[in-house]
Amino acid sequence: MADLLLELFSEEIPARMQAGAAKDLERLVVGALSDRGLLFDAARAFAGPRRLTLAVTGLPAQQPDISEERKGPRVDAPAKAIEGFLRSAGVTRDECARQSDAKGEFYVAVIRRKGRAAEDVLAECLPAAIGELTWPKSMRWTAGAIRWVRPLHGIVCTLDGEIVPFEFARVKSGSTTSGHRFLSQGLVSVRRFEDYEKKLREAHVLLDGTERMDVILHEAKQKAFALGLELVEDQGLLEEVAGLAEWPNVLIGCIERQFMELPGEILQTSMRRHQKYFSLRHAGSGALANRFVVVSNMVAADGGNRIVAGNERVLRARLSDAQFFWDQDRKRRLESRVRDLRDIVFHAKAGTMQDRAYRIGLLALLIADMLGFDTRRSARAGLLAKADLVTGVVGEFPELQGAMGRLYAEHDGEEAEVCEAIRDHYRPLGPSDSVPTSPVSVTAALADKIDSLVTLWRAGEKPTGSKDPFALRRSALGILRIVLDNRLRLSLSVAMFVAIQSERVDLTRSWKDRLEDSAFEEPLLKGLARDLAEAGAGGRQTVEDTATIGELLAFLADRLEVVLREDGVRHDLIAAVFSLGLEDDFTRLVARVKALAAFLRSEDGANLLAGYRRAVNIVRIEEKKDGRSYDGEPDPGQLSAAEEKSLFMDLATAKGLIAAEIERERYADAMIVMARLRGPVDAFFERVTVNVAESGLRENRLKLLSRLRDTLHAVADFSKIEG
Repeated sequence: MADLLLELFSEEIPARMQAGAAKDLERLVVGALSDRGLLFDAARAFAGPRRLTLAVTGLPAQQPDISEERKGPRVDAPAKAIEGFLRSAGVTRDECARQSDAKGEFYVAVIRRKGRAAEDVLAECLPAAIGELTWPKSMRWTAGAIRWVRPLHGIVCTLDGEIVPFEFARVKSGSTTSGHRFLSQGLVSVRRFEDYEKKLREAHVLLDGTERMDVILHEAKQKAFALGLELVEDQGLLEEVAGLAEWPNVLIGCIERQFMELPGEILQTSMRRHQKYFSLRHAGSGALANRFVVVSNMVAADGGNRIVAGNERVLRARLSDAQFFWDQDRKRRLESRVRDLRDIVFHAKAGTMQDRAYRIGLLALLIADMLGFDTRRSARAGLLAKADLVTGVVGEFPELQGAMGRLYAEHDGEEAEVCEAIRDHYRPLGPSDSVPTSPVSVTAALADKIDSLVTLWRAGEKPTGSKDPFALRRSALGILRIVLDNRLRLSLSVAMFVAIQSERVDLTRSWKDRLEDSAFEEPLLKGLARDLAEAGAGGRQTVEDTATIGELLAFLADRLEVVLREDGVRHDLIAAVFSLGLEDDFTRLVARVKALAAFLRSEDGANLLAGYRRAVNIVRIEEKKDGRSYDGEPDPGQLSAAEEKSLFMDLATAKGLIAAEIERERYADAMIVMARLRGPVDAFFERVTVNVAESGLRENRLKLLSRLRDTLHAVADFSKIEG
């Protein structure tokens, strides 16, 4: 068995692209080897600032021999057909066997191919695999058509220590590479992965990205501890700087005292985004320290003093800019910036960010009113939520939107709940992010996401396949997580209708002025919000509105599968409950689905489901055969068998009890009522024949089975349940 070593040595590869490229290289090469019958023991891929490396162990010396049987024409087929078959198979007629089947005797060609040497296969497939690597951004550096992330300078490719000869992008494979750009000299000759990794380390290159991260993290913590500080850990930044340094050297720099008055969010973001520095904090209080960690790719003779001084100068300039923006932004109140949002287009078909701010304010007020939360603070938070988008700091650091809004609101003396909601209204940003829990934050976050979902959906930006440029799936998941985690009883269809109406109506200057006044008259705004809500709940929706809301609720139901997957809730049960009607209270929907799941796990539930399917199949078959429906009430006077009489009475009792329990939202009790039907249903199918000769009796029994279906459908559409 042999080992393969492949290294692609280039100019600096952007850190964000390295991990994906290493995985793609491994996938492409492993796929090519497997397709050609070269199975192996293990494969490991590595990525760094200037190289992608793949090590494959346990490769065979050559492909296995292949024997293949190919069926040909019948022996009495036309001569041209037989000759064409022999030519394609590469055999003579004498080399073919004869076999027989029901149609007669035919030729069978046995094709044997001897396996090729692994070296020859690799020389053929590796250039193609390397050429299939895709990059977010690529370039040409030769006259050919080949594109790659950066100019390629060298290729190492050895099999069991011997060079595998091939060429890619005018670079020939060999057995020499280069070490650290500054800390090593000359070429490094290698044969196998073991000496390759060892010699690179001697040339000041740590091949394994995980090892580079461990070195950075350990040294940073140790040096911070020596100063009585602790590292503000940042996994994303750690991965990035590990992709910038082949031989990482951790150094500590100082932040000038004058900049320590800046908010911590600005300090950390400025250092992280522009300079790739780690922040340090005081171990006791947790307050940011006037120190930072910089990871250098050099070991300097002076211990890194000049490197630190240079980084401190650059940071001084960055923080001076941030200080200027911070000081300038605080000269205006946040609320005065709402009108500036008119210069930012949210979407060509959905207005400006100013229009969006007014819509979010109104929607937040309505949601707060529906939930019994503070309407005045909710409307205020909704209005101001996007105002920081036109500030200098957010213009420089877009990732601080929301966080800066809170700081400006606090500076302006806004109430604490409003400030917190401005910061939190973007949450949750992803599956690992927490959801807001305070009432005003909840209403602002829901208003933001519902408005985004509704207006962009109506603007024609529905997600398609893997494309979702406006992150509507993330908005939907955010809505569901906020509703379910906080157990909110909220009619989403009403909220969506208000979002539609607020996009349509011309919000008057009087309305805008009142909303922008922190002491606005609540009755007027509540009246407007309630009028819109009652229009939606009272059936004054247009056909288009109803269709849009139905699509959005179905979209949310699909996203619900993602939210509930970790709880082990089956997607078909969600569909079974949701398909009964436009369920817009998702807290109630989930409770109903979980009760149904528990019921179906029981013996009674499984047997009743089987009885339901038998009943539905019988009715469906007979309706198709007779060309008519058997819906309707069965005639009690035509019930003859004791079992059908018992089932009729039990269904009548169960129908009323199930409806009452569902009305009270006691879904587990509704399932208990359903479970009582198992016995009568089993007895009916054991002793009663449905398709009897007497037409009236047959019709009555089919109607009885239809009634069973309708009774169970009061809980869920059992036809949607799989398994």
